Amino acid sequence: MAQGQSAGDGGTAPDPWDGVELDEDFVRAAETSEPSARARMLAARWRAERPEPQPWRADKPPAGWFFSRSRRRRRKG
Repeated sequence: MAQGQSAGDGGTAPDPWDGVELDEDFVRAAETSEPSARARMLAARWRAERPEPQPWRADKPPAGWFFSRSRRRRRKG
């Protein structure tokens, strides 16, 4: 549809957002105040029940690390 057409010609009315351009400066300057879905979920869960403190590093290696296939192959060879 050409820009000069009006709604009376059987077309649709022009969209007011057609001429709007959002440049990168505008987008980067926008304030973000909404937390992620995961952050909202954890906040709601922790309001009901506080999490138990966890050490920064666990004493145990990750699950399956010690008995992994690659580790067994290295020991046999």
